[in-house]
Amino acid sequence: MINFDANAVVHINESLSQEQIQNIEKNLSGVRGVVSACAHIKTPHLMVVDYDPQTIHSRDLLSHFKRSGVHASLIGGI
Repeated sequence: MINFDANAVVHINESLSQEQIQNIEKNLSGVRGVVSACAHIKTPHLMVVDYDPQTIHSRDLLSHFKRSGVHASLIGGI
């Protein structure tokens, strides 16, 4: 089985605290098909999500942000 990883850049519209960002990273990392989720401290409004596109689609990642009450949009992904 070939495991192909992809990444998506998600723009977070709100200004979130570091704790809120860490909670989103933790929650996303627990989603089936998500390898990792990370926002850099200098660009907290951008989160890079590494995922397996055979398991989850990039647009499905946005639903996890919405469930957290966060407005976000997909900048890049496959």
